[in-house]
Amino acid sequence: MPGRLTGKVALITGATGGIGRATADLFAREGARLVVTDIDQQAVQQLAADLATEDAEVLAARLDVSSAENWSEVVELTRHRFGRLDVLVNIAGVVDWPGIEGTEQDAWERVIAVNQTGTWLGMKAAMPLLRASGSASVINTSSVLGLVGSGAAAAYQASKGAVRLLTKTAAVEYATRGVRVNSVHPGVVATPMIQDLLDEQGDQQPDIVRTPMRRAAGPAEIAPAVLFLASDESSFVTGTELVVDGGLTAH
Repeated sequence: MPGRLTGKVALITGATGGIGRATADLFAREGARLVVTDIDQQAVQQLAADLATEDAEVLAARLDVSSAENWSEVVELTRHRFGRLDVLVNIAGVVDWPGIEGTEQDAWERVIAVNQTGTWLGMKAAMPLLRASGSASVINTSSVLGLVGSGAAAAYQASKGAVRLLTKTAAVEYATRGVRVNSVHPGVVATPMIQDLLDEQGDQQPDIVRTPMRRAAGPAEIAPAVLFLASDESSFVTGTELVVDGGLTAH
């Protein structure tokens, strides 16, 4: 039986992280041909080897999402290998926890470079190939912290809020040009990015306490939301925010 992404080529950034790996695994099972990228070349090559089967064609590439030159190289690799690109999933991200006064400028600039600038650079580099698809989808990873304040993580919140509105303006720009653009907003997810905090505070971690479901999500609970936006099932969905947060923003 054909998968929900059969015939599509998808490029995923941050593919070796928790949500990235879960998404890559699900996309492969749903029939996509994949370009998996990460800044850690050894890790992304191992991921490609793990995913590749007779039915799953996977290309691994090292990608620093804050580098325009690196983006151009990866898009060209994609064009050369597959001749097309139908789905771009911007997942790569970093976090810095201090608030306004505690945030150092170099940390601020690093978070903005990866989370915000990296998302824009990815869309800019990939858009010609996506437009040529005629029915493409971009999924940008924001956060519940791109929707509501937390009183901390100033750089991270600023970057994720920017991704939310960057997504909306891109959705309007490309609405009649064959590319849908949406954002996914995870809540607390048990990924390597916050695992130390979860290990330390467990179910008393403040955001978990605020979440009506009183637990963190697993990465595999976020990936199906990305799959829906990547698939043709969401053909009339663009410029929207798909919140996957266990009810955290419901009250």
